[in-house]
Amino acid sequence: MAECVLVTGASGFVGRLLPAALAARGFEVQAAAWRAAGPVLRANLLDEADQAALLRAVKPSVIVHAAWYVEHGRFWTAPQNTDWLEASTALARRFAENGGRRFIGIGSCAEYATEPDEPLWPETRPIAPATPYGIAKAALAGRLVAMQGLSVAWARLFHLFGPGEHPERLVPSVALALRQGREAGCASGRPIRDFASTWFVADALAALAASSVTGAVNIGAGEGRSIRDIAETIARLAGRPDLLRMGALPDRPGEVPRMVADTTRLRREVGFTAPAATDEALARLLRGG
Repeated sequence: MAECVLVTGASGFVGRLLPAALAARGFEVQAAAWRAAGPVLRANLLDEADQAALLRAVKPSVIVHAAWYVEHGRFWTAPQNTDWLEASTALARRFAENGGRRFIGIGSCAEYATEPDEPLWPETRPIAPATPYGIAKAALAGRLVAMQGLSVAWARLFHLFGPGEHPERLVPSVALALRQGREAGCASGRPIRDFASTWFVADALAALAASSVTGAVNIGAGEGRSIRDIAETIARLAGRPDLLRMGALPDRPGEVPRMVADTTRLRREVGFTAPAATDEALARLLRGG
C-alpha cells in the first residue's frame, strides 16, 4: 500500500503544488489548510485539538509541513512566528507519539548568517537569522532534529516565484505591469539571488519526502542570477522590454549582495537532478500557468 502523506498549508503559495508532486511519487496524499476548499481538509493547526483530530482522521506516516504565517510584508517581524514555532513543535511531537515515521519541515535561507560572502551557501553555513521569522524557523529546525524516533528533513528554500504569488512581489508585479502596458519600475537589480519556481520546488520537496535523507537540505536552483536579469527576462518574454525601468526605485538598504544555494545534498544524496528551467517557468507563468 502507498504511504499516506499529510500536506499542511495546502492552500498556500508553496503548499498548493505539493499534493500533485507527492502523488507523482506514489504517495497517498491528504491535504489540510486553514482556508480549505474541495478535497482539502480544514484544520486550524494553532489549535491543538484540531491537530489531534486531523492526525486521528488521516493517520499519516509522513508529514510535509508547509503551514506558517506568511502574510506579505508582515511575516518577517510578526508575533505569529512564535505561535507557529510552538504549534509546529506540538504537531511534530504528537505525530511522533502516534507512530509517524517522517517529518519534512519547510525552512528558509533567512536562517543563515549573511556573512561571509560566498559564491554558494551550503547547509554548513552558520545559522544567524536576523529576523523573527528566521529565528523561529531556525528554532523549529533545532527542535525537530532533536526529536527521538522521527526521521526529520529540514528543507531550506531560497527565492521562489510561481502561481498564487502575492502581486506585490518581484515577478508578478513586473509581469502584471507589462501585461497592462504600464511601466515596470525596479531598483538597480544588482543583488544576485537563487530563483526557482514553485513547480520545481514542489518536485524537489516530494523527492526529499520520498528519500531517507535527514537534516538540512537546501532547495533552490543552485545558480545565481541578478534581479536585473530576472526582470529583463520577464520583459523579453512579455514582449515589452521598452517598459522596464531599472533603477527607477531605490535599492533597499543593507541588501545582501549574493544568496545562492549550494544544492550538492539535494542532487547527490536526495538524487533530485531536474533542471530548474527558470526561464521556461517564467514563460509558463506569463501564459497563465
